[in-house]
Amino acid sequence: MNRPGIALQLYSVREATAKDFKGTLRKVAEMGYEGVEFAGYGGFSAEQLREWLDELKLKAVGSHVGLADLRNDPDAVASFNRKIGSPYVVCPSLPHEGRSEESWREQFAELEQIGRRMRDNGLRFGYHNHAFEFTIKLGGETLFDALFSATSPESVFVELDVCWAQAAGYDPIRYAAKYRGRLPLVHLKDYVETEGKVRSVELGRGAVDMNGVIAESIRSGAEWLIVEQEHFDGDPLESVARSAEWLKAAVAR
Repeated sequence: MNRPGIALQLYSVREATAKDFKGTLRKVAEMGYEGVEFAGYGGFSAEQLREWLDELKLKAVGSHVGLADLRNDPDAVASFNRKIGSPYVVCPSLPHEGRSEESWREQFAELEQIGRRMRDNGLRFGYHNHAFEFTIKLGGETLFDALFSATSPESVFVELDVCWAQAAGYDPIRYAAKYRGRLPLVHLKDYVETEGKVRSVELGRGAVDMNGVIAESIRSGAEWLIVEQEHFDGDPLESVARSAEWLKAAVAR
């Protein structure tokens, strides 16, 4: 089994990238991250970002791109990602308030079409979950399972966010195993729950059996383990550095 790469979802350090994008990338590389997943490009060109990535020896793991941009100009999205060296484009969420079963089925069909368009452009397309995909039921199954049943593995891969799966009451280890072979990217996000509210924390400090998740992700063929943290008690850069150290040790075990 090949060791997956270790990457950071740049949303985790959004305040730092807003002030100094390249300087933040440099710090991320110095922490030992091998790649980054984009959530916006800071207004920089693909050529500029690629130059920085190459200089810092970071790989573009993928990009989170909102549904509006995927609908409006998927070819432009694909072109930008090819230029920065990113093989994956991920839809980070779907609008979900008040949707009927028919409208959900229409969205699934739309994801399939976007995925085919990305394949035509030499890229792979995936979907990233939150909690609602597990709490909403459709045709006797979770929305998560319904989405991936309605789309083909060739067109839509799974980017499993283990925090949100578990916070919704589902075992992320079981889900990683269930989608073995369709799971190139895994979001490692640990969390604590206080008074019914989920708050993300550094890896190894929360409720997720992160060692079990990592072991199953490797068995399931994950290419990248991606750290994401949304909430911080201190400096976000210090927190993601500690998560990098924890993750490197965990993968080495």
